[in-house]
Amino acid sequence: MSTGPVPTLAPGVTVPAEAVAPLMRGIDVLRRLTDAGGTLSLSELARATGLARSTVDRICATLAHMGCLRLDGRDATLAPPLMAVGNACLSALRVPALLGPRAERLADELDESVSLAVPDGDGIRFIHQATRRRAMSLSFRIGDLLPAERTAPGPLFAGAWDEDMWARWRARRAADPEDRRFPAVPPRQEPEKERFEERVARAGAAGWALDDQLIEPGLVALAVPVRGPGGDIACVVSVVSHTSRHTAASLREAMLGRLRAAVTEMEEALREPAPDGPAPGPGPDAPAPTGAQAKGPDAAWAAEAKQRLGRDFVESLARGLAVLTAFGAGRAELNLTEIAAATGLARATARRALITLEHLGYVASRGRGFRLTPRVLALGFPPLSRLTLAEIATPHMRALSAELHDSVSLTVLDGDDIRYTARVATSRVMSVNISVGTRFPAFATSMGRVLLAGLAPDARAAFLARADLTPLTPRTVTGPDRLGALLDDVQRQGHALVDGELEEGLRSVAVPVRDLAGQVVAAVNVATHSSRRDLARVTDEVLPALLATASRIEADLHVAGRFARIPAA
Repeated sequence: MSTGPVPTLAPGVTVPAEAVAPLMRGIDVLRRLTDAGGTLSLSELARATGLARSTVDRICATLAHMGCLRLDGRDATLAPPLMAVGNACLSALRVPALLGPRAERLADELDESVSLAVPDGDGIRFIHQATRRRAMSLSFRIGDLLPAERTAPGPLFAGAWDEDMWARWRARRAADPEDRRFPAVPPRQEPEKERFEERVARAGAAGWALDDQLIEPGLVALAVPVRGPGGDIACVVSVVSHTSRHTAASLREAMLGRLRAAVTEMEEALREPAPDGPAPGPGPDAPAPTGAQAKGPDAAWAAEAKQRLGRDFVESLARGLAVLTAFGAGRAELNLTEIAAATGLARATARRALITLEHLGYVASRGRGFRLTPRVLALGFPPLSRLTLAEIATPHMRALSAELHDSVSLTVLDGDDIRYTARVATSRVMSVNISVGTRFPAFATSMGRVLLAGLAPDARAAFLARADLTPLTPRTVTGPDRLGALLDDVQRQGHALVDGELEEGLRSVAVPVRDLAGQVVAAVNVATHSSRRDLARVTDEVLPALLATASRIEADLHVAGRFARIPAA
């Protein structure tokens, strides 16, 4: 790669002699894309990083080949497979898996948003969000970094800071008085009403802390620490509300007792033994395996990609991401030998990657062991954790539509109807004219039958008993018995083919989209006019391509949905 600026952890920090410059540049590109919300043009990336445009092109081509980024014309956009890096960090922490469901139940009980946060330098980083759906609701994302002094968790974490950390905090405040380096919060408008050091002392004595509109006007939060088996703070749980519902004082009065009771249960959960098992990692641009089978690119894969793509593939960047995804559940701390074995890298290569990642703050060492830091979540997780299923599916649907020259749609079950949540239409004189939000009776559509076939037996029987099965065309299959038998066939075959039952001349085939638990959460179909393809061609030409597309959507959904809640639209 060409020479260019190399990002460091902080101004004045010396880059280690053995640091891998191409890896540092690649991570800087990912960080810039994350701070920009997930998308930048290649020219904007070159300006933001100070790198040569040719260097940015090679980095982005490498990330695109790994599936971590999509190139659309002049724009680079982060893609769900990159979330495997953050998933490795969250898996290693154990806190989201163990305490996330308890945070969800607490949010339901309190009818307020609940957050879990961990420290990251002189800031705090969210690792779980249980958000209430309201007009005014919490907008932070998993992985967002906030300045410690403007949050409720911050004073609790700062109680453990040493003099060096306090010095770093003061230097950061002096250099960035408006908090411009924290994209997740609005710039500071007013000076502090109370010195942060005083809030830290009071929080340490009380065992809880308040945020009284420090992040932004109207937002109040109450935080209590959750301590691990050794007595250190494992995370901080916060209840977040709006001043239309609570003042800071009334939030503390109403919530502190229940929050402390929930923390006691969380601390008991942290005393459970850690499970074994690797975390899934990012894979190549071919259809990726799903669930626990998704592995990061190992040394052999990276070497093959380098041989095939030549100078357009930055092998050291792929190796560095492979090192990050070597960690996970039951693998929170690894030594050099274990990392080399997990990635297939030579020890010297793995060591240089670790030196680089530790310099940048993504890895911390303790003796001979290495751990990921929460800063890993800064590599794409915040914008990607807010993707909807429709946004995840659309790039794959667009590719299928371009391949087949037919319309492709995604729907979910909404009562007894299907509701379109994403659609890629073709430009033809005679085309299927349907918009997002359109509803059709589920029983007469290919996607509806896929979704109905995915219901539990009791739910399917209830639908057949209550649904209005009035025929829409002379070809529409009606009657609970006939339709029930068709749904059994769909469940067994894994697809549904409907010919002229919703509208004369409209032929469509649909397949399910399943979440990480194997539940059918959506259906994707290809619709065409009967004059374009007969039934045999639909089965032979369309169905295999549609199944491959659904597999790609599921692969992305499984990575994205491991720790983030993915809404349908």
